[in-house]
Formats: sequence, structure tokens, C-alpha cells
Amino acid sequence: MAIAGGCLCRAVRFEINADAPLGARYCWCRVCQYLGCGTGAVSAAFRKESVTVSGPLTDHVIRADSGSVMHRRFCSHCGTPIFSEAEQRPEVIFVRAGALDDPNLAPPSAIIWGKSAPAWACFDPDLPRIEGQPPPPPVA
Repeated sequence: MAIAGGCLCRAVRFEINADAPLGARYCWCRVCQYLGCGTGAVSAAFRKESVTVSGPLTDHVIRADSGSVMHRRFCSHCGTPIFSEAEQRPEVIFVRAGALDDPNLAPPSAIIWGKSAPAWACFDPDLPRIEGQPPPPPVA
């Protein structure tokens, strides 16, 4: 089964040769709050080798709250955030759940960086809340 998605203007499209993500988390670190325009961001992990991308991406490199060097990739035309990659884990790519054609494929299994969330943030009481950086999802 292929999972597909892309950006708002459809200049960037991607296809993932996988049945499901390795995992997904709802992140409230400050960087994800910027990417989410005030809310956190849900990202789904996939094996990088399973992802094919077409279209113009811009890469912004930043050191995350975790200390990891991250590449944040977004559409060069409309600015939609699409991918994140940690230099320390080159075999994994994180896809923003909102960029998936079917975002229901990536329900988060945990909330991370809860300590960075604003006081008004709403949390699903059924999800475990981790205050900082958890261990990375396993790569099958």
C-alpha cells in the first residue's frame, strides 16, 4: 500500500511505500509550535528509503530543543511544512500528519515536550504525556 501526500499548493507531492508509520507523536517543543502556528505538530515517522518526493523543497537547518540537528523541509512555493530529518537518525524521516492525504493514518501515540506547551494547550487525556524528549521510535 502506498501512502501519499503533499503541500497546500500541490507543487510538492510524496509517496511512501509503507502500510503505516513507524509511529506518530504530538510535539509541543517551541520549534513545533512555530511550525504549527501556535499549536503543536503531529509528525509520523517512516523509513527514509520508503519515501519518494517530487517538487521544490527548501531546507532549514536548526538545532532542536533535544539537541539534535534537524532539517526542516517545506514547500518552496507555499511554505507548507512537510518533512523533518534528524542528522543523528538518517534512516528515518518525519512527515507532518497534516501533509498526508489521509491524516487519519497517523494518530499520535503520545504527547512529547509537554513542558513547553502554553497553559491553554488541550491534551488528549488518553495519550501519555512526556515532558521532554522521549527515546526515538524503533526502526523496523
